[in-house]
Amino acid sequence: MALLLEDDDDDSGDNSKTTISYKERRREAHTQAEQKRRDAIKRGYDTLQDLVPTCQQNDASGYKLSKATVLQKSIDYVGFLHIQKKKQEEEYSALQKEVTALRIIQSSYENMLQNQQQSPGRQEARISDEMKFQVFRAITDEMFKTFETLPMNDFAELTTGVLPWLEGHCKPHILRHIVNRALIDIQQETSKTNHEDWGNSGCL
Repeated sequence: MALLLEDDDDDSGDNSKTTISYKERRREAHTQAEQKRRDAIKRGYDTLQDLVPTCQQNDASGYKLSKATVLQKSIDYVGFLHIQKKKQEEEYSALQKEVTALRIIQSSYENMLQNQQQSPGRQEARISDEMKFQVFRAITDEMFKTFETLPMNDFAELTTGVLPWLEGHCKPHILRHIVNRALIDIQQETSKTNHEDWGNSGCL
């Protein structure tokens, strides 16, 4: 009986050692997993500091930026990039419209040159003068729309408002837009007239 009891005691000790060893292994595995997670987070913050220009310096005290500061600066920088992207898209759209207008103007000049070559002499001067007049009329009509809004109760109000009006409504890009639009209208009207003339000649 004594021998049996001694054997039981030995088995109990082995089981206890096995249980302790299993718990230690679990604790060690958990510690390693937690360390890997912390290392991954640290690498992420380090990468943010390398990528975000406003994070590439220490604070005023000379210490390294806190994680909260890095996150906030990163958020602000992403917002800044979003605004810049929107501005670039708007500029690109405006440039596309300007390119389209310039191509239409180019086509208009090419058509006018072709018509002038086909009808030399006096008609060349007449077409040129007509185009100049239409462009001038388009400019003056557009300018008058804004000029008539000036206060004109007396001469003093008129003279005071003229200079700001000139600075605000007679800028080169505004006048260029008016001229481009006038040339487009002329080109469309010329094409329509040529088409009607061709149709009439075909009927004859």
